[in-house]
Amino acid sequence: MKLAIVGATGAVGHELLKVLEGSRLPIDELQLYASPRSAGTQLPFRGENLTVQAMPEGAIPADVILASAGGSISLEMAPKWVAGGSVVIDNSSAFRYDPSVPLVVPEVNGAVALEHQGIIANPNCTTAIAAVAVYPIHQRYGVRRMIVSTYQATSGAGQKGIEELQEQTRQELAGESYTPAAFAHPIAFNVIPHIDAFQDNGYTKEEMKVVWETRKIFGDESLQVSCTAVRIPTFRTHAEAITLELERPATPQEVRELLSGAAGVEVRDDVTEKVYPMPLTATGKYDVEVGRIRQSLVFDGGIELFVAGDQLLKGAALNAVQIAEYLYEQGALK
Repeated sequence: MKLAIVGATGAVGHELLKVLEGSRLPIDELQLYASPRSAGTQLPFRGENLTVQAMPEGAIPADVILASAGGSISLEMAPKWVAGGSVVIDNSSAFRYDPSVPLVVPEVNGAVALEHQGIIANPNCTTAIAAVAVYPIHQRYGVRRMIVSTYQATSGAGQKGIEELQEQTRQELAGESYTPAAFAHPIAFNVIPHIDAFQDNGYTKEEMKVVWETRKIFGDESLQVSCTAVRIPTFRTHAEAITLELERPATPQEVRELLSGAAGVEVRDDVTEKVYPMPLTATGKYDVEVGRIRQSLVFDGGIELFVAGDQLLKGAALNAVQIAEYLYEQGALK
């Protein structure tokens, strides 16, 4: 199997390499691509140093391409890669809302990946993390309405977001002045209820991504979803407070037991011992932490929960590799 990473030197690219280190995929050759300025960079993989190449103008000689170089590049190049015989698993927003392109979280709707026509889309990180936690509840009890408030790490804006938090924290503590660049306002010691561009309905595009993508992944256009997305001064791992109105009432204990057996979920829910999901404990984990499971005070029989998931793993790199693993296990790859 020949596998390629496009965008290998970015934050998600680095995580893809780490996840592939322990992947079940029988990789015979791994090719790394990035912008011309990154060509020649050496990156470690399974005891070797691999050289990053400049992305070619046409096809890439790989069975699977994990693309994480931005939407504009994916829109232009993915059709060329597919024409060259590759399956493209794209981490950008370029194809997520294309009805002909599967949008996949393997724990939820892995089977739709088999219907691909060369391109499979990876969801927005916020959506993927929520989907892993909520879908088992939706299957058992039927989610009618879903209200989400997010606490999103600076890693969601890429390496520049992480570096801005580091530098602004230093500057703030030193009493120095600074000008925000990666975010609309200072992020150090602040929270910003603004991620992506505002839409005509007053919601941001990040918030609407959760609406659109959750419906597509769950295969349920009747699902009512509302989201408020907030950037917070943490390095990585997004957290989300989720309120669910259910078709059939559930108790917190029933939901704990259900999620304890759910793929990709780690239940951390013992408030007597102060155990609950946090970015501090969820960072670096493949599973999404779920806790603070309690009865809703607004919806009869509804459920409230808190979720934390590594934005660079389940929200990006891990999910992409899991899609490739699913295809391989189903005999859909060489």
